[in-house]
Amino acid sequence: MILEPHLDIAGVHDTLVGKIRQYFATAGMKKAVLGLSGGIDSAIVAALAVDALGPDNVHGILMPSEFSSLSSVTDSIELANNLGMSYDIVPIEKIYKRAMIEMIRFFELGKWSVAQENLQARIRGTILMTWSNRFNALLLNTSNKSELFTGYGTLYGDLCGAMMVIADLYKVQVYELSHYENTLHGKEVIPESILTKAPSAELRPNQKDTDSLPEYEQLDPVLHALCEEGLTPEEVVARGTDAALVERIVKLKKGAAFKVLQIPPVLTVGKHPIVPEFKQI
Repeated sequence: MILEPHLDIAGVHDTLVGKIRQYFATAGMKKAVLGLSGGIDSAIVAALAVDALGPDNVHGILMPSEFSSLSSVTDSIELANNLGMSYDIVPIEKIYKRAMIEMIRFFELGKWSVAQENLQARIRGTILMTWSNRFNALLLNTSNKSELFTGYGTLYGDLCGAMMVIADLYKVQVYELSHYENTLHGKEVIPESILTKAPSAELRPNQKDTDSLPEYEQLDPVLHALCEEGLTPEEVVARGTDAALVERIVKLKKGAAFKVLQIPPVLTVGKHPIVPEFKQI
């Protein structure tokens, strides 16, 4: 399966840049802040924000933990420098360990829990919202549509923000838009190392997105068929997709429904139908 219909990537870029500008003008705000993780999602959101608001009005915060790779930090710094935007580095390891000490009775000693991953995301969300409040800026969310539909995000953590900039784009489309961004500027705005690294939330040792999700090249066409085309799981299987894969994705989507109901407003690209429960701009 492939993702259909193909997006007009130039049009998507211009639409998102225009809607960011309109949102900030309506809100009477000038400055934006976002977390820079060293991943593709935060990279393209930073680039779109700079295109829309100018580099002087966009600030990134790097929040490495003990699970963050060195390249995540260096890639984020390179990205910020390429874009001409400012940034801060606020390590979360000590904050996280202190929180774990205070809440140790909630956890089973020696056994890893997804709650520990979510705690890190919520610490980062708190830091971002603190900067937002202190410096009168709007927080830009960096989650994509693939993550939203499968629940791969933390409520009150990486799902917080004033707007979701790329939540109407599947992961494979995020990569396409990122390559376009470099072409548009005629230089490597988004570092090649960000474009080629394996996606990871880096919330536990050696974590990869594929630990929890199918490969995005498999996931996104199925989600598109179910959500945009309105096909039943049986119809998706009839197209030639593995039944076990479809069943797994349907289960992930059902489990994510309660999160989708609580997300910030989504910037839409207007080229295909949006699921009704998404809040649209």
